Amino acid sequence: MKKYALALDLKADEQLIREYDEYHRRVWPEIRESIIASGVQSMEIYRVSNRLFMIMEVNDDFTFEHKAEMDAQNPKVQEWEALMWKYQQALPSARQGEKWQLMERIFKL
Repeated sequence: MKKYALALDLKADEQLIREYDEYHRRVWPEIRESIIASGVQSMEIYRVSNRLFMIMEVNDDFTFEHKAEMDAQNPKVQEWEALMWKYQQALPSARQGEKWQLMERIFKL
C-alpha cells in the first residue's frame, strides 16, 4: 500500500466553506464508488481555515494517471468536479488547471 498527501485551498469565504464542508458530509455515492474503483482504499480530508489536506492510501495498482482517465470518462465525477471548483482555488504554486497538489513528506517518526 502507498500513501499520498495532497493540498488545496478553498476560496476564503465562510459561506462557501460551510457549503463545501456540507457536500463532503454527504458525498454522492457515485463519487465514493469512483474513488474506490480507482484503487483508493482510504481517503481523509482535513481543513484548517481555507486550507485542505488530503491523505490517500492506495493499492499497489493505483496511479494518478489511471484515476484521471477514469474521472474524465465519468460524467458524474465531471459534474462533481465542476461543482467543487466553485469552492476551490489552486495553491499559488499550482500549474495551470492543477487542483490538488501532491505534498512532499519531510518528516516521519
